[in-house]
Amino acid sequence: MQQSVVPELAHTDTRPMHWLATAAAVAGVVALSSLFQPGSARAAQPAPATQTRPSAAAAAPPSTTGVDFPLDCGPVKEVVVKKATGDLDGDGRPETVAVVHCDSAMGTPPDGVYVLTRAAGATRPRVVATLVDPKDRYTVTDFAVAARTVTATLLGYSTDDVPSCCPDVKTDAKWQWNGHAFLRSTPAASDNV
Repeated sequence: MQQSVVPELAHTDTRPMHWLATAAAVAGVVALSSLFQPGSARAAQPAPATQTRPSAAAAAPPSTTGVDFPLDCGPVKEVVVKKATGDLDGDGRPETVAVVHCDSAMGTPPDGVYVLTRAAGATRPRVVATLVDPKDRYTVTDFAVAARTVTATLLGYSTDDVPSCCPDVKTDAKWQWNGHAFLRSTPAASDNV
């Protein structure tokens, strides 16, 4: 039998103490590395020479809370079911468009669509336009405000004989401010449901 020229290395014979020492060393490295982290990155945009910032009150869209909607709900409350905001008239102050109906326990109450604004210096918003009158018996779906335009899909009735549960006419509608009033257009033909 021939003996090796290289003596047996101590680390080739693993024992539990070897693994415990290795685990302690790795834990120490991890702990120390968490103390020495690079600083967070900071980026700054140069400020323009003349910077104008609108006041926070002017930029905030009107809230629907406390608004007196032109809706007669009798003993039940009115409910804002959808709302969206955008600068519809291009004056730099956003308007809020709200879809509102009476909180009925049964049936499908008709929706009203109202445009709210708050004049500069005013404390409460007010209704400035009615886009959909609840008397017309429409239910509003697919409602949005974008690019100074209000769009909605209106579900309605072909005759008064159609039950309120089951609208049978679907109409896409679009409203835009022309400087004096909101003009309604119909992007596509009405469909029967």
